[in-house]
Amino acid sequence: MASISLQRLIDKMKLTNLTPEIDISKIKINQPDINRPALQMAGYFEHYEATRLQIIGFVEYTYMEALSDERKVEIYNQLLNHPTPGIVFCRDLVPDPIFMEAAKKYGVPILTTNKGTSVFMAEVIRWLNVKLAPCITVHGVLVDIYGEGVLITGESGIGKSEAALELIKRGHRLVTDDVVEIRRVSEETLIGKAPAVTKHFIELRGIGIVDVKTLFGVSSVKEDQAIDLVIKLEEWSKDKEYDRLGLEEEYIEYLGNKVVCHSIPIRPGRNLAIICESAAVNHRQKKMGYNAAQELYKRFQENIKGANSDDE
Repeated sequence: MASISLQRLIDKMKLTNLTPEIDISKIKINQPDINRPALQMAGYFEHYEATRLQIIGFVEYTYMEALSDERKVEIYNQLLNHPTPGIVFCRDLVPDPIFMEAAKKYGVPILTTNKGTSVFMAEVIRWLNVKLAPCITVHGVLVDIYGEGVLITGESGIGKSEAALELIKRGHRLVTDDVVEIRRVSEETLIGKAPAVTKHFIELRGIGIVDVKTLFGVSSVKEDQAIDLVIKLEEWSKDKEYDRLGLEEEYIEYLGNKVVCHSIPIRPGRNLAIICESAAVNHRQKKMGYNAAQELYKRFQENIKGANSDDE
């Protein structure tokens, strides 16, 4: 199961650790969901998801302030006597001494942030969803073309990296070459990024390794990108039928999510960069509600109806 260290979360979200005496080096977060322990503050601990990061906002804080000291001791000991990775107080709220004493007793880290509760929750959920998402690696090249994430796949040596280099020269951005890490961050979204070792590098046979960021500048690379379209390059075969209209979409599946896929036959003289650009723009146009293939089919239908009317 994927996990992320609590220290990394603290660094990313710029949190303040109120319990530095607690060793957090081995504390891991292994699920992207969070919990606001409002019901637990009222004494209801059925179905309490203690393994989630706990968030305390202004509402929970004011309720805690209204409790008697005896009730605080009882509730805080029940709340903190669980394997909780950490509790975050938003809006720079500071827990009372009784809460801090119980936290230190059970070794639960207490953190604070100056952000509003809703804003912080949205940020931490989005970030954890990406970091803890199911992940696979595929062989291919991921490029941002006009804002569309295009994953170019195919056999080794077919021309994926050369196509990516031409696209970069035409003003598009490289995400990763050769190895693509794909994460499923939601039921609709797949995010691709480069492994840390190969980030910003392209391998060109006969030349070697090229540093895209150094050669073309920071505007030519991107850290990650949602995958909107897959272009599968394959050797052209005269015995195979290829789609020439595109009335029906083909899909490929990664981690349970389907992505539109185009199989592009490769022959000498074909400009792969322009083909990839055209495929990306056409896909974007379809998402905006216009389908060129359907428009052509509609015109043919109208033309046939007009011809039949003339015959009558």
